[in-house]
Amino acid sequence: MGAPGISYKTRLIVALVIITVIFAVLIGRLFFLQVVESQELQDRALSQWTRDTSLSAARGSIQDATGVVLAQSGTAYKVVIWPNNIDADERTRIATELSELLKMDYATVLSKVADTGKQEIVLARRVERETVDQITARKLGIGVGTAIDVKRYYPSGDLFSQLLGFTTVDGVGQSGLEQKYDKYLSGENGRMITETDRKGNPLAYGTQEVIEPVDGYSLVLTVDSVYQAALEQACAEALQVNNAATAQGILMNCKTGAVLAITTQPDYDPNDPPRHDAALLSAVTRNRVVADAYEPGSTFKLITLAAALDSGAIDENFSISCPGYHIVNGEKIRCWKSGGHGAQNLYQVAQNSCNPAFMAMAQAMGVNTFYDYIYAFGLGSSTGSGITGEASGIVTHEKYITENTLARIGFGQSIAVTPIQLVTAVSAAVNGGNLMQPYVLERIVANDGTVIEENAPTVVRRVISEQTSAKVRAIAETVVSEGSGKNAAVPGYRIGGKTGTAQKYENGAIAEGKLIASFIGFAPADDPEFVCLILVDEPQVGTIFGSTVAAPFVKQMMEETLRHAGYLPAGSEVPVEVPYLIDLTVQQAKDALKAAGLDAAYQDDPAELVIAQVPAAGQRASAGSDVLLYTASTSTDVSDAVEDIPEELVEVPDVLGMARLAASDALKKKGLSILIYPEDQSGEAIRQSPMAGEMVAEGTEVLVEFSSTNIGE
Repeated sequence: MGAPGISYKTRLIVALVIITVIFAVLIGRLFFLQVVESQELQDRALSQWTRDTSLSAARGSIQDATGVVLAQSGTAYKVVIWPNNIDADERTRIATELSELLKMDYATVLSKVADTGKQEIVLARRVERETVDQITARKLGIGVGTAIDVKRYYPSGDLFSQLLGFTTVDGVGQSGLEQKYDKYLSGENGRMITETDRKGNPLAYGTQEVIEPVDGYSLVLTVDSVYQAALEQACAEALQVNNAATAQGILMNCKTGAVLAITTQPDYDPNDPPRHDAALLSAVTRNRVVADAYEPGSTFKLITLAAALDSGAIDENFSISCPGYHIVNGEKIRCWKSGGHGAQNLYQVAQNSCNPAFMAMAQAMGVNTFYDYIYAFGLGSSTGSGITGEASGIVTHEKYITENTLARIGFGQSIAVTPIQLVTAVSAAVNGGNLMQPYVLERIVANDGTVIEENAPTVVRRVISEQTSAKVRAIAETVVSEGSGKNAAVPGYRIGGKTGTAQKYENGAIAEGKLIASFIGFAPADDPEFVCLILVDEPQVGTIFGSTVAAPFVKQMMEETLRHAGYLPAGSEVPVEVPYLIDLTVQQAKDALKAAGLDAAYQDDPAELVIAQVPAAGQRASAGSDVLLYTASTSTDVSDAVEDIPEELVEVPDVLGMARLAASDALKKKGLSILIYPEDQSGEAIRQSPMAGEMVAEGTEVLVEFSSTNIGE
């Protein structure tokens, strides 16, 4: 008998299992292809028989308040290659031609031409029409093409450069308003889908689908190109003649808060920003008017004056005798004028910018009252202007403020503000008492004219009464007509304002020879519409005051502004035309000015030649006002030049970790005293103000906080 074989039934079962497994694998594969990989395969198939080209949306325009276009999208072209449509033996020739025409690296172009793993590559953007015509003339085949692209263009060049900012080569906002409002300006790109054969060539009778791009919205700003041009010219001249690091300026409508002009010099051309130098790019694009905080010096005295009058701490009968210093807790804080100003009334202390008078005002108010006004004027917080990069300034918490520090705040020390904060605060002091929210964006408009977003004048709060504001205006007007601000006087117009000069600090210490000179002015003084601040950072010229470094340029700006706004000069005063003084000796120039009814302000030897003058020849000036004379020897001399510095400075020691007695001894060795509040503290010092390393006046109280508040434990 033979060996028993596999039964028919068993073979049938095995066959069924095998068939079932095969069908299961097939079904699984079909499910994977039709469900799991369905979209990827469809996209791959679509990419093989269609060509998908992006159509760039036009970026929305930016306009000033009068309709002048400041930023717009212009027509340009992009060069596109389809590597799979380029024959291998043509790659070298095409790469050579394109690298030459587009001024690109040959190896880079060749690598892209040979990259057959990609269907489409954008080789270059923002290509001019002339280059496109040359590419077409070279007949590089169906693997090379061009398409319409957009290019951001700034018709006014460097006008408004820090405010507007610029875009990347791909049209994405990179700084300024271009960055802040990118989502409104950018729009949505479109697409053009074209049927092709297996080699990527367009089918002769194939279909083509076009999804049109949606252009971006437009921005309308509050600024005015005429005001901006005048401000940039004034700041550029201030920068040049004072050999300064930067010059900053802002013009605001004090009744509405609308920013009319804003600049930092030096600036740049957003059509060609210095992308190759990151440090330079960061420096010239920084909008210092909103981003940088500084000690305002005597310009802050307008805020102290307004607060003291409104709070009732002083009245119009206020008077003081200035011996050249003011003693606070045994510390002698000097006036800027050696020997002092003597007896003065309220108007005279403002005209003379007398430090002791404003220290007395701050002390009369006290910390709590003065700080209520400081915060009410918007200091220590962002103004909400909507300008990119705005900082909040520096206001030390009132619990750390000593009597000495309070006195210094009175004349603009120990507090830091941004220029836009100061302009906003002074606007409230002179516009009738309302703090207005500054704004630069008027409205956002869609392509069909629909207004997407709109801003209007916004009253943040009432800070002082209308009566107090009127007093501040009257006093500040005499600063220009009779006092330290006479170089800001404009013939035929009523101008008010205040000078300011302060030292700069670096790493907590006074930076030797580095000052900030400024002038803030408003006009018309009886019913102000405009407030202008010009700040000159690190001027490298002779004796430095805001009245000589900054005031003449505010005068220049105010005259342009008032005339453009339609204000006609009044009164019988006949302005004097400034003579040409360049290449004369200082003495000759002085004589020429005297003959014209003007005075000379100079620092150097009268025998030296004048190389620059402010105001320039041909400009008009009030009789008796100063003309600044600069020579080749003009250089920085800070002695007796700063209105707002203490007499002697010492470095604050580090007392953290010390017990009460040890901390007190360490401070006494430096000529400083300790302040412990509340007094029932013990343990180790955990906080001090001013901080270790800061330079302060001898005799200053240092507030020290300890770890325990129960001295009996």
